[in-house]
Amino acid sequence: MKFSEVIGQKEALKLLRDLAEEQRIPHAILFTGPEGSGKIAIALAFASYLLGERDDEGNNRQAEAMLKKWEHPDLHFTYPTIKLPSFTSDHQPISDDFSKEWHELLMQGPYFSLEQWMTQMGAANQQAVITGAESDEISRKLSLKSSQGGYKISIIWLPERMNGTAANKLLKLLEEPPHQTIFMLVSEHPDQLLETIRSRTQRFEIKKIDNEALENALVERRGIDGDSAHRIARFANGNWNKALEELDAGNENNQFLDMFIMLMRLSYMRNIHDLKKWSEAVTSFGREKQKRMLEYFLRLVRENFMYNFQKPELIYMTQNEENFSKNFARFINEANIIDISNLLNKALRDIGQNANAKIVFFDIALNMIVLLIRK
Repeated sequence: MKFSEVIGQKEALKLLRDLAEEQRIPHAILFTGPEGSGKIAIALAFASYLLGERDDEGNNRQAEAMLKKWEHPDLHFTYPTIKLPSFTSDHQPISDDFSKEWHELLMQGPYFSLEQWMTQMGAANQQAVITGAESDEISRKLSLKSSQGGYKISIIWLPERMNGTAANKLLKLLEEPPHQTIFMLVSEHPDQLLETIRSRTQRFEIKKIDNEALENALVERRGIDGDSAHRIARFANGNWNKALEELDAGNENNQFLDMFIMLMRLSYMRNIHDLKKWSEAVTSFGREKQKRMLEYFLRLVRENFMYNFQKPELIYMTQNEENFSKNFARFINEANIIDISNLLNKALRDIGQNANAKIVFFDIALNMIVLLIRK
């Protein structure tokens, strides 16, 4: 993958290219930044650059052919996995168990989310993790000599999902890295990593993609008109994944909007019987989807609060969301915005800690009845 395939991020790419040309590449890099900013795309492009692929005429044809299919023998991937029913009870899942699914996802493009990866793996209610057995695999692979005589590169996507055993084993690898090895950690939540791991990496903060770059990419890569590209880029707010979701008329957020509208209307009507049915319907979602829905609810609550100020430049909603908010926004005000946000954040934390989903969501519904009437 070439640098030119990354959307925007010229400053970050120049810095990485300069490090390579000046031979000042750190042995461990931590890419962080907003969701959808292209962190994994940047890591893939930098790895490709170091392994011989170039934007200019200095191409290494052999390396380019292997990287085009993501089959370079010196490029290793680690990512969160789940335990399938077909696995034996004592088997700890490793990345190689899902190499086919990972390869298929990469071939679709370098911009994707955890949700897409979970779907690719066929996850249901599981939470994806990186196991201790995976760290042993990393150590084994990187102990081998480089097949092409250059760098060995380990890209670890979402390292914050390592369990305790995996994190401690990775720490030892970072303390004593194998010869000519570069670790690239791509993290959405670096604060969840061990401080000792963070301290042994050079951190690269990737900014959100600027709107102009997003607009151009939507026009050039997706073939949409300039006006639509401008609206979508503004709504996406630097998140390419969100921009693609907005292009998909049947995207998951439409379902979340329907569930939000239903919750608010039933709460306003104090219809406890149907609210119980609502909570049971949400329980059928997997935990990862439940967390995404709660994050969506939090965003929509904030947007409805801002809608009351009647300043369009502060509002980031789709047309469907705004159509609902025209009449609903007045119910989100100074008297309840903090408590509603706290309620949803608590539910998000509880779901992440495997609390009973039916109890969590029915609790939201009952509390919302009281909170919506505050003025």
